[in-house]
Amino acid sequence: MADKLWDLVVVGHGIAGLSAAVSAAEMGAEVIVLERAPREECGGNTRWTDALMRLKSENAVADDFESHFAANAGHHLDPELTADLARAPEDQPAILRTLGITDPDVISTFADETPATISWLKSHGISFDFQPTYFITTCTPRMGPTGGGLALVEALTAAAERSGITILYETAAIGLIDDNGIAGVHVVGPGHAKREIRARSTMLACGGFEGNPAMLSQYLGPSARYLRPVARGGYYNKGEGIRMGLAAGAATAGDFGAIHAEPLDPRSGRPEPIVLVFNYGVLVNRDGHRFVDEAPATVDATYEAITRIIQTQPGGIAWAVFDARIEDVPNWRVSVRSDQPPVEAPSLEALAEMTGIDRDGLAQTMAEFNAACTDPGGFKPLDLDGLRAVPQGQVPKSNWARPIAKPPFYAFPIICGNCFTFGGLRCNAEAQVLNVQGDPIPGLYAAGETMGLYHGTYTGATSVLRGAVFGRIGGQHAATSAR
Repeated sequence: MADKLWDLVVVGHGIAGLSAAVSAAEMGAEVIVLERAPREECGGNTRWTDALMRLKSENAVADDFESHFAANAGHHLDPELTADLARAPEDQPAILRTLGITDPDVISTFADETPATISWLKSHGISFDFQPTYFITTCTPRMGPTGGGLALVEALTAAAERSGITILYETAAIGLIDDNGIAGVHVVGPGHAKREIRARSTMLACGGFEGNPAMLSQYLGPSARYLRPVARGGYYNKGEGIRMGLAAGAATAGDFGAIHAEPLDPRSGRPEPIVLVFNYGVLVNRDGHRFVDEAPATVDATYEAITRIIQTQPGGIAWAVFDARIEDVPNWRVSVRSDQPPVEAPSLEALAEMTGIDRDGLAQTMAEFNAACTDPGGFKPLDLDGLRAVPQGQVPKSNWARPIAKPPFYAFPIICGNCFTFGGLRCNAEAQVLNVQGDPIPGLYAAGETMGLYHGTYTGATSVLRGAVFGRIGGQHAATSAR
């Protein structure tokens, strides 16, 4: 094996890497896959996610799919440059291919290739439906595979094994072999054994850097100390795919200063212990102060921005506070995946004592908030009800604002969970990695979190889909190149 020349070496075993490997093998390519995790924990973040997808059917993405990406393509973009993005790729100035902004050609390819990718996944025994979600209210449709991301990993791993693909577990890539073009990877396996794996093409699909504290601090600053991965798979994502690509001259894409944030209960160790009911109560920091509008819109559209603000609070933590009337919200427990119960107390004073929230600060905040809730009779938990409160000296609450005064009182602690990082390598619509001149680096591809894409607000329910679509595209392109 040491002297073998492979058609494709895939770094990573999540949805992006498996899609690349299996699609390339189906076209006759000889493929080897490297996975840092042991066999029982393989699959990166994909293994632990529900794998929801922004689809209105198996044959069509949601109506807001491309427009949401367009609205979050970057920050304070130069209008003279962005006007050129509307031109065909071959007619665009070269400078556009070097920028980190979202490429419309990539997004249109993403949307166009999704139905074929879903059909391809179905051919491997995966079924799709509108699965139950943890959102009580939503603003866009979401489908998902039956069995979530684990079903994707298991089905494609089985397909890889049937296809004769070699998979090396507990093995990580540590550098690219660069011979005026990428010729494979340097790897390290169990016992710090090092070797080379040479291949005609290399696919970097080994996640972002949510499991690398040094890179998080480098790109996100000191507040990164308060982050933790949303699920166990994130701890395996060390960012080496991004670092190797940059060392080979790759351009960047996506927002290196942002992550896909989710509100987690820090007391829970289960995968994705989210708390998504704060929109029906209030959020306070440990000083007892409100700091954000808890309900500017439906929670699926706003939780990410609110969670990032929680990260900036003292200690990187906040508390979602409710009273007994949370029971007026149908099935509210669906939106809490923590295995820990809320802190319960007979009074706000006792709640402060039990949680460590400043007692006087909480008392003043709640008195002012309750006084500003003037129309509790208009409460409509499943609609944006416009039930607004504007407490003196506090930020307003735009919907579902009712006094929190009926015991018992409840509180969940919330921290900012790092689902995945946004910054990565710039790729074209064929998943080829581009250098800082905007040209494809020969033999190098990227997909999944390693491929930079997102800015500002995450286009929800597109991450696993991105890995599947561009992993498959890259795998097919690499197989064609090998032939």
